[in-house]
Amino acid sequence: MLIEFHVISFLIVLSALFAYVNYKYIKLPGTIGLMVTGLIFSVGLIISSYISEAILDKVKESLNKLNFSNLLMDIMLSFMLFAGAIHIKIDDLKEQKLPIILFSTLGVVIATFVVGILSYYVLHAFNWEVKFIHCLLFGALIAPTDPIAVLGILKDAKVPKSLETKISGESLFNDGIAVVVFLSILEISHHSDAFTWSDVALLFVKEAIGGALLGMVLGYGAFWLIRSIDNYKVEILITLAVVMGGYSFAEIVHTSGPLAMVVAGIIVGNHGVKYGMSNLTEEYVNKFWELVDEILNAVLFVMIALHLLVIPFRTEYLTIVPVILLVTILARYLSILLPAQVIRLKNTRITHKTVLVLTWAGLRGGISIALALSLKADMSKDLWVATTYFIVSFSILFQGLSIGRVAKKLIS
Repeated sequence: MLIEFHVISFLIVLSALFAYVNYKYIKLPGTIGLMVTGLIFSVGLIISSYISEAILDKVKESLNKLNFSNLLMDIMLSFMLFAGAIHIKIDDLKEQKLPIILFSTLGVVIATFVVGILSYYVLHAFNWEVKFIHCLLFGALIAPTDPIAVLGILKDAKVPKSLETKISGESLFNDGIAVVVFLSILEISHHSDAFTWSDVALLFVKEAIGGALLGMVLGYGAFWLIRSIDNYKVEILITLAVVMGGYSFAEIVHTSGPLAMVVAGIIVGNHGVKYGMSNLTEEYVNKFWELVDEILNAVLFVMIALHLLVIPFRTEYLTIVPVILLVTILARYLSILLPAQVIRLKNTRITHKTVLVLTWAGLRGGISIALALSLKADMSKDLWVATTYFIVSFSILFQGLSIGRVAKKLIS
């Protein structure tokens, strides 16, 4: 435990240092700047290892002890999703409910199968023997998008509020849905002979519907407690209890913790704020969760950058990974385009230019890397971890830095 504390302290120190360097000198959007400075730091360590490997080995050892996958999925994700959801306005969600629902459900399923199927044939074309079910696992883990790095840029680009809501709403919900899809496919891979489609449907309902229902119970329970008092310190403590206790309970009863946190956050951030909080409490609650979100995202992007040091690499990846990157972009396009046809049938306006912006705004983040790291070695883990890391880095650095210009050109 003491060793883990030292490692976390090291990450916080690096995050603060990189944030300062970016703000003072590099001046890139926050999370993107953190990742750039983190990558520069990682490359510097790799170069220094040619002189002495001691420092690099020590950092690698610390990263392996920390366990990125467990830290993000079991601890950080609950706080980040709740913090994101508490600032979402339910009126905006209602206006964009159909696109958000379809993009975060049907879109995730489409992306999973398009990536899985095409990756399977791409890999076999390069003489890589990978099981189809493991390609589907990769499709599920690469499907969720991360809005953190792109939303600030889109605000500067002055895109319509409806587009911002589509991106943030989809990203909040598709994280939970993608994790449920990933777990369902993982169960099939473990019990391929005994697992039926009814078992898959039951697991999906238990995780997804159960998670949403738990989130409603947590959200309205917190609202009832908050409404009965007027003390911002206690009310912030109640929101912390919802996140930590609720997420732990979700794991115990095997429902989706991520979906529970999103639903609970939306209820507390809207119903709780409107009917249960004083203006002073609302200000403190919003600032508290905004700060938590900023700190955790800073640490997350630094961790992503540092994982360059422990990502397995083979020269064959130089030809395979770029092709799979193109596959994921195509899959993202189809996962937006096809649901958009359904949306148009409902007389909801969504143009092809909007589809293109949503496609390019589909940045991948830490959840994809965490899920890839959770795979077992016999599931082609090294290949998927390296591929996921490259795709996440590309999406954050190249798509994240260019989405503002793309949005201005297509939307304005």
